[in-house]
Order: sequence, then C-alpha cells, then structure tokens
Amino acid sequence: MILITGGRGAVATHLVALLHADGAPLRVGSTRPDGLAPPPGVETVALDLTDPATFPAALAGVTSVFLYATPDHVTEFAAEAHRAGVTHVVVLSSSGVLGLLGPEPKDDALAASHLAVERALLDSPITTTLLRPGSFASNAASWARPVKAGRPISLPFPGAHTDPLHEKDLAEAAHAVLTDPRHRGGRFTLTGPESLTFAEQIDRLAAVTGRAIATRHVGAREWKEEMAEYLPPVHADALLAWWESADGRPAPLTRTVEELTGHPARPFTTWATDHAADFTAP
Repeated sequence: MILITGGRGAVATHLVALLHADGAPLRVGSTRPDGLAPPPGVETVALDLTDPATFPAALAGVTSVFLYATPDHVTEFAAEAHRAGVTHVVVLSSSGVLGLLGPEPKDDALAASHLAVERALLDSPITTTLLRPGSFASNAASWARPVKAGRPISLPFPGAHTDPLHEKDLAEAAHAVLTDPRHRGGRFTLTGPESLTFAEQIDRLAAVTGRAIATRHVGAREWKEEMAEYLPPVHADALLAWWESADGRPAPLTRTVEELTGHPARPFTTWATDHAADFTAP
C-alpha cells in the first residue's frame, strides 16, 4: 500500500494516476478527503499533517509514502510511520535546502522548513528518498488573476531567473523513485530544462495565449503589500530574498528528470499550453 499525501495537489493527482495505471494499491490522504475524486478503487483518508491524531488510520497497512509536509509534527509522523511498518518515504523537498542559488537555508524560512522535514525523516529508521525540485512552473499560475482582469503583472525582480519544472515531470520522477528499488535512498535535484527570467516566462505565456500581457516593475515593499492577502509575510520575505539573489543569475540545471523518467523535462511553453485556459477563461 502506498500513501500519497497532499491529495488535492497537482503533483499528487498526476502521481496517483500513474500508480493506479500500474495497478498499485493506493491510499490518498487529504484534510478534506470528501473533496477528492481519485480513480475507481483508490482509497481516500482524512490526513492532516498538523494533527497527529489522524496519522494512525492513514498509515495503517502502508509500506511506502509520498510526503509533502510541514515540520510541525513531522517527527511524530515518522515515528508513527515506522510503527505502522512503512519502509520507504519519498519526501517532496526543495533545492533551496542546498543553498546553491539564493539565501542560506538558515536565512530562508521556506528552505528551513523543508530542511527540517528532511532531517526528521533521515533521522528515522525509514529509508528516505529526497526529491529536491527548484522552481515549479505552476508558480506562474499566480499571474492568472491580473492577466484575466487586464491588469499588469507586478514584478519586483523581472530579471530573476528560475528553472520552471512541470508538475507532470515531478510526478513522473516521484513515480520512478517509488517503483524502482534502484532509486531508494537517493538524493535528486530536479529542474526544468531552461533557466528563464520572469520576463521571459511572461513573454512565452503571452505567445501561447495570444494575449498581450503587461508588466509593472514594483519595489519589494509594494509587491509584499499586494500579496499580503495570499502570502504570509515570512514567505513573502523568503521569496523576495530568493529572487533578489537570482536577479540576472541563470539557475543551474540538471538532467535528473531525464535520468529518472527517460525523457527530457518539459519546457515552460508546454506548461503554458497545458494551462492556457487558466489565463483566458472568464
């Protein structure tokens, strides 16, 4: 039995479809399992990773876990997983823990959170595989709101580079490490195939959607105020520090997606095409 956490997320959704096609026994956890629509025969379970009381039922009979967690109760989760007989956990972490581009993890709230999760699992008796993606292509979805409203996208660092990774590539990489014993216990840094600035991503999005997309260069404080409704200040500060460090600096790229899945990582244009309706629908 494989437990997939964060069941409503795009990565988890694609991963469930891949594992279901294999015929693997699956259980999908979510804080709101009634809102899930997994393939026929796939179990759902209430799992709140901030509430240890939900851990035993979710982990009963499970041998492998795909985990995207906050550090709050991850030590308790690891302990309960070990008691339940889990032998392998694949952690969805972040390349930010490596400090290769951007602030040191101790100075980055997001990276520090991922690092705490990694350490808790690595300190447990469970074999732990780490997936460390760079930037998700889906981060561009935050631009859909102003684009559909005909407003410019506010950018504090339009020249900041990221390595946008399609959620399907991440799901396929997770599928590979969950199903191929050769990858167990590995540490995998994943990127998209290109280092692109935010301005370049927006140009490609405009070409795919056929819409002119305006941008507005704003200061960090103004951007933070604009995003206050959607981002906690500590996360906004972490992103701003990351983007400032990446301004004008191409992101280092890997071929890990290809090595795990057998095909090159999908370019950002593919993500934009797959999600074009999000930027054009009323």
